[in-house]
Amino acid sequence: MKIKHIFIFFISVFFAIGESYAQQDTLYYKERYGVTLGYDVGKNIRGLLDDNYTSYGVVGDFRLTEKIWLASELGYDEYIFDEANMLVETNGGYLKVGANYNFFENWIGMENLIYGGVRYGFAAFSHELVSYTPTVRQLTFPPSDTPREQFFPPQMNEVNRSFSNLTAGWAEFLFGFRVEMVRNLFMDFNFQLMIRLNESELTNFAHMNIPGFGRTYQDSRVGSGFSYSIRYLIPLYKKKKKQAIDN
Repeated sequence: MKIKHIFIFFISVFFAIGESYAQQDTLYYKERYGVTLGYDVGKNIRGLLDDNYTSYGVVGDFRLTEKIWLASELGYDEYIFDEANMLVETNGGYLKVGANYNFFENWIGMENLIYGGVRYGFAAFSHELVSYTPTVRQLTFPPSDTPREQFFPPQMNEVNRSFSNLTAGWAEFLFGFRVEMVRNLFMDFNFQLMIRLNESELTNFAHMNIPGFGRTYQDSRVGSGFSYSIRYLIPLYKKKKKQAIDN
């Protein structure tokens, strides 16, 4: 009987040791680190839908750590604000710098991203006030809500006045994802929430559009946008990574 118990004991120890070794199995592989360069295709898509908008933008980032990418964007915008009472042409360049953090845990061999990011944006630009139509309000006595015919309707004034050497800065928060379509070629899409921090002050005029930021409003400093880009990874080096295998 004692021999039987001893035999069972050694069998159980053997399986326990084997299970512990199985739980500690680790797979080692290498992840690529490098620079991704790309072009913002979304700006051209918007330009096809809006004749008053023309823009070009290049993007890039560098993988600093396992989770963090340093990122930047450089571009040029032209926008024509053509409303019923004003025609303004805006053009200029912009630069955005910041970082992304990857929340996604990839499978072995995958390098996709689901990320959040932050940027500081800066723009240097100019406005051209081509023409405007003054707003005319007729007073009635006694006051009445019934509109009256205007004997002298407002006329458009062509001024062609330039406002140059303008600057603006803003904070930008992003959420997006990146997927590898083929080897080294990625598709990247993100949404942007922007808050204007500073801008050049104008006399008797207001910013209608800021390159890189977009449409502006006097009663709000918040803007939004999106980016759709195609990027190519240029690997520079690799780092060994380990991943435990769950048996």
